[in-house]
Amino acid sequence: MNKKTLVIGASTNPARYSNLAIRSLLSHGHEVVALARREGFVGSVKIQTEFPEEQTIHTVTMYVGPQHQPEYYGPILDLNPKRVIFNPGTENREFVKMLESRGIETIEGCTLVMLGTGQY
Repeated sequence: MNKKTLVIGASTNPARYSNLAIRSLLSHGHEVVALARREGFVGSVKIQTEFPEEQTIHTVTMYVGPQHQPEYYGPILDLNPKRVIFNPGTENREFVKMLESRGIETIEGCTLVMLGTGQY
């Protein structure tokens, strides 16, 4: 099943986990929307600098630290995804409480591991 995923903190650097996650998501058949402060491409995926107005996102996966997340609180809550994955180093109790109060599932885990083990 295609779980359209928004990757926040996307990077054009192939050594970065967000880049690896985008490539892995694509290879597992998931559509990807990438967001970062700088434009670029990861394979065929264009990295956007403006929060997408797309309203059919299944999963948001975070690759930005908690200190940079507050600007995304409102837009992500408005997006109302099924779940938000907090990758290692992005854990944020404050935001988790907001998401869970809206019925949005939160996972503290690694998107790459989840994909690799069939738990995505």
